[in-house]
Amino acid sequence: MYSINVLCIFDKSIMYKPIIYRLAKDFDVLFNVLEAKIFPKLEGRIILELRGEREAVDRSIRYLEEEGVRVEVLADKIRRDEERCVHCGACTTVCRVDALTIERATMEVKFHPDRCVACGLCKLACPVKAMSGNSIDIE
Repeated sequence: MYSINVLCIFDKSIMYKPIIYRLAKDFDVLFNVLEAKIFPKLEGRIILELRGEREAVDRSIRYLEEEGVRVEVLADKIRRDEERCVHCGACTTVCRVDALTIERATMEVKFHPDRCVACGLCKLACPVKAMSGNSIDIE
């Protein structure tokens, strides 16, 4: 089963249309809402984990885009500067999806970008600013 995390941005004209429920109904794709933020009079942002056959997930993403949803894959939205990171672990305390973990044998912080939902909390927690990139918040 294929899985991908995507940021879906709905502008105010389509923000309240029932678009997402069709993913499971018409495309045989499971979805999990990982994070959602509504900015009244601007847009809505929802991070979804999409799971299913690769072709079905790709079709569902095309459907969302045809409906006017901007879809961005999140695997590369947040980045870590390996040289700047001091492996203090501050980021691991705020990461709710275990994209940042401590490897106990070496006491090094490991970054798993495929788990990242781009919430941006690690950027706020990092004392040396080793984490960067776009998060779900309006920049």
